[in-house]
Amino acid sequence: MAETFDLVIIGSGPGGYVAAIRAGQMGLKVALVEKDSQLGGTCLHRGCIPTKSLLWTAELYTHVLEAGTFGIELEKPRINWAAAQAHKAKVVNKGALGIGYLMKKNKVKVLEGHGRLLGKGQVEVAREGAKQLLQAKHMILATGSIPRSLPNVVVDGRRVLNSDAILQMAQLPKSLIVLGGGAVGTEFASIFNRLGAQVTLVEYMPHLLPMEDEDIAKELEKHLLRQKMELALGFALEGVEVKEGGVKVVAKRGEEEKTWEADYLLSAVGRAPLTFGIGLENTAIELDAKGFIPVDIYQRTVEPNLYAIGDICPTPMLAHVASAQGLLAVEHLAGGKAEPIRYDRIPSATYCFPEVASVGLTEKKAREKGHEVKVGTFPFSAITKASISNQGIGLVKVVADKKYDEVLGVHLVGPHATELLAEACVALRLESTTEDIARTMHAHPTLSEIMKEAAEATLGTPLHI
Repeated sequence: MAETFDLVIIGSGPGGYVAAIRAGQMGLKVALVEKDSQLGGTCLHRGCIPTKSLLWTAELYTHVLEAGTFGIELEKPRINWAAAQAHKAKVVNKGALGIGYLMKKNKVKVLEGHGRLLGKGQVEVAREGAKQLLQAKHMILATGSIPRSLPNVVVDGRRVLNSDAILQMAQLPKSLIVLGGGAVGTEFASIFNRLGAQVTLVEYMPHLLPMEDEDIAKELEKHLLRQKMELALGFALEGVEVKEGGVKVVAKRGEEEKTWEADYLLSAVGRAPLTFGIGLENTAIELDAKGFIPVDIYQRTVEPNLYAIGDICPTPMLAHVASAQGLLAVEHLAGGKAEPIRYDRIPSATYCFPEVASVGLTEKKAREKGHEVKVGTFPFSAITKASISNQGIGLVKVVADKKYDEVLGVHLVGPHATELLAEACVALRLESTTEDIARTMHAHPTLSEIMKEAAEATLGTPLHI
């Protein structure tokens, strides 16, 4: 006989497990179904967290190389890749155990197995040939995504890798070609470039991070070139050949053709929603043209009492978006305060060096929406705290409405940009003006002073340039 739950969630990534926590807090009887042996999904095991661990290793290595500048004399350091991988695994395992603890704390029943919809509120959980039937008043799909590849790129897991496989590399490559200049590709390129590999980053669009403000992308490119990374922008892939001990990549930009050879190729051209094998054929759901599940402003699908969140929806594939959608879905199905998400205020963060972060409208998008805009920029080189750590690179750009002075977007490239972004997120949430930020006292010396300075620059009254 099927056990009955108020809510069954399929997928334990940052969308699914956060939804489970909130549902438990609201007194619902919850089951969380996960096909992997540990909770946490792609973000914890194959995405956000392991990549940031390796990025920290690369950043720390760079600091050690520059230690003499700050009065610390060291012998020439070297990378112990096995130790870096062990640290990454330790961080990931701690995160998984932490999620498990949170499930127990909030009385969420965790079921290991492959979850599949059967229709009429029924969910089948299959594991090692055994099947368990659950009956649910409400259900949430949070099955996430998998790496996508181009039709002419065969990921073999040996010389041609995706973002999953490259995290498991047994040794550092001497050379690497990265296909795709979005957040994933740029982050991996930054990791291996800073650890000493010769990296070529190939991007089809004319600039890296195509969704970011163009001025920010250009500033990032300038600094990556200074780090001796090769950038091939505006190139379309023609072909990939796996050779003895490496790969050869051919790409074209107009009539110009270029060839690169390297130890490995990383395919980082995006991710695809994981919607197969979960029983959608037993529902009224029809996927959109790109394979996503259509939802309304509360994450409801067309199937009664069935919600979908995260990477399987036609919204930004970001962990914090999935978490916010999970909270929204639970609060709506439980009759709580459900506030639809403002997708024009979603923060974006890329953890290359220098970091890139943004929230709100780019200058181009603001003009397209009919705003008469004013723009202010301020460089990190004028911030004393950045100079102390020899990281005075990059800038902040504020986009504001000229008539009302409302902040429409904030875009950063520079040290700790992803941390500095939080102030801008609050500013947009509160519909702040640049004058509000400029008149807010910021502690000195801090990197956060750049937010005040950029606001002053937008008003035409910069203080330190």
